[in-house]
Amino acid sequence: MSAIRTLMMGLVDYAGLFPPAALPMPEAVRHYAEYLKGPDVWALGRFVLPIDRLGEFEAAAQGVLPRSAAEEPWSLSALGTGDLETDLAAVRSFNVRHGPGAMLGHAAIDVLEVKATTVAEVKRYAILGLAGIRTYVEIPIEADPRPLLAAIAELGLRVKVRTGGVVASAMPPAEHLARFIVACSELGVTFKATAGLHHPLRGDYRLTYAPDSPKGTMHGFLNVFLCAAFVFAGMGEDDAIAFLQEKNPRALKVSTRGITWRQYHLNADQIGAARGGAVGFGSCSFREPLDELQALGMLG
Repeated sequence: MSAIRTLMMGLVDYAGLFPPAALPMPEAVRHYAEYLKGPDVWALGRFVLPIDRLGEFEAAAQGVLPRSAAEEPWSLSALGTGDLETDLAAVRSFNVRHGPGAMLGHAAIDVLEVKATTVAEVKRYAILGLAGIRTYVEIPIEADPRPLLAAIAELGLRVKVRTGGVVASAMPPAEHLARFIVACSELGVTFKATAGLHHPLRGDYRLTYAPDSPKGTMHGFLNVFLCAAFVFAGMGEDDAIAFLQEKNPRALKVSTRGITWRQYHLNADQIGAARGGAVGFGSCSFREPLDELQALGMLG
């Protein structure tokens, strides 16, 4: 498998319900079903939805979810409401209704996404770790995130970082993002990203799909996830900042065996190992990231 495909394997969680796409539930479900049967399914991750829209999802997915034991169930990532007891009950009830042999079709919520801004709030989620639910805690990164990350690591949870949005001010500076990635590496915390990573490399892009959308500088998913791989392999914070700011695709030397930037080189094994600590990103478009990567000639 090529280095880029190793990086992209299961990397894109489909979040078509969220801005800027903001698709209706039936359309988002239909798209996900099509992607699961398409040639690029290898890059597809989970279907992302708010936990309070599970009923809407079940109605839209009738007749679409797999029923045969030979088919893999759909994997879902649910965004919590903040009410832990209610959220846990909803996850467990959904998974029972859609477990093996279920007439409603097979699906499983195997990831829960929540938010915290303080160590005390992080510690509220200890019950999720004890319940064995894979949980990502979204935290702010304007200040040094190490205290929050240390609490997340202690509880055996994971972390989520917001990398963009539909306004320019939602894009975190490269300095903050690099500090976050380095801290995750130091503390052994697995992370996922969300929002803004529609394009392979950093650049100025339209912030929404509206014809009159303003532009803003957006991070690239190659910048973020290759940065994580480079950091896990020993890159320091200053060079991590520089890599996150890289806009030139010709600065990356991509081959089947590895990826090189300046004096740094990653082989496919190193990239695969890094993916254990940097698992994916939510995107309201599945096709856009892959089509742009293909246009750069990097998918082979």
